[in-house]
Amino acid sequence: MYKKIALLLSLMLVALTGSFKTAAQDNVVENIEEAEEAQGLDIKGIIFEHLGDGYGWEVPFSHEKRIPLPIIVWGSDGLHIFSSSRVAHGKEYVDGNATFRISEEGKYKGKLVEIVNGEESRPFDLSITKNVLAIFIACIIVIFCCLMLAHWHRTQSFKAPRKGLGAFEALIEFIYNGVVKNTLKENAPRFAPYLLTVFLFIFFMNLLGLIVVFPGGANVTGNIAITLVLAIITFLVTNIFGTKHYWKEIFWPDVPLWLKFPIPIMPFIELFGIFTKPAALTVRLFANMMGGHMIVIVLTLLIFIFAAMGPIVMGGTAVVSVLFSVFMLLIDVLVSFIQAYVFTLLSTLFISLAQEREHHKEEEEEKELKKEDTTTPLVSTATVKN
Repeated sequence: MYKKIALLLSLMLVALTGSFKTAAQDNVVENIEEAEEAQGLDIKGIIFEHLGDGYGWEVPFSHEKRIPLPIIVWGSDGLHIFSSSRVAHGKEYVDGNATFRISEEGKYKGKLVEIVNGEESRPFDLSITKNVLAIFIACIIVIFCCLMLAHWHRTQSFKAPRKGLGAFEALIEFIYNGVVKNTLKENAPRFAPYLLTVFLFIFFMNLLGLIVVFPGGANVTGNIAITLVLAIITFLVTNIFGTKHYWKEIFWPDVPLWLKFPIPIMPFIELFGIFTKPAALTVRLFANMMGGHMIVIVLTLLIFIFAAMGPIVMGGTAVVSVLFSVFMLLIDVLVSFIQAYVFTLLSTLFISLAQEREHHKEEEEEKELKKEDTTTPLVSTATVKN
């Protein structure tokens, strides 16, 4: 009897929870629709516009104004260079015999298109977009900091740098000694320039993305195209500089023969693993950084969503949203370092696996080194006695 009563109460609780949940969801949906109608906000458009690329850089506290960027395209009649302000807000720009605009719908939505015979066509685009300019800014910052540190050690070789330059040196030493050198060992000086460059670029790009005003705000590492290129570079470095033993373990691994012939099960799995590694690097960095940006944007937009419910609710929502947004930004600073660290760590591990040699050769080299260490003192003592 008690079991039947408990089951009945559980079913009633599930039903009430479901009804409350449905009512809450309907209320939120209604608030979003009312906020969009009352204040003219396109909430979905704002979120995806911030997360995506653009031909202008947004000005804080103004969704309409943008810092214009240069557009460089190769159209149907040649090269065209003009400011993005000429095609802003749905305007069309006529340059010679070519007409350009930013598409507002269809497969080219948000991209610059050329109007040819009344239809949209995509020209060869080399424009300096927001993400491209953010990459240039991050590269300049990284190069400047590295040159400053190198200049310090050239001029002040017996003194440790302080303040910001000292923190930058500590960051480099932490990655080199803690990740690169411990993993790659004697191969560390060979691959350290690439790995340190990747870490610094991702770290500074993540931090710049958290800044609201120019030159920050670009969601570069939250763009899957950028993370894919970084992962492809790691893929090329790993496989181009891979040893013979690495490739031998892929196409003819040390497993029972029936796993390799006549059906190459293990070689297929090993070959498939080559491509899953850069895929993991791509998705991990992209998803974490995009998720962090999206959470902060949604928390901020909650103020406008609940504004339709009255000033009291809006005031309480504003306080909670601002506090949680600041908290998430502080968390994102830590995440920026962690994601750059994880990308560098995984890249180092992949490169280290590709640098493996056959074990018997390594043992022979170690024996030869031990012989040299034991014979050299004997020779020196004999010469001293003579």
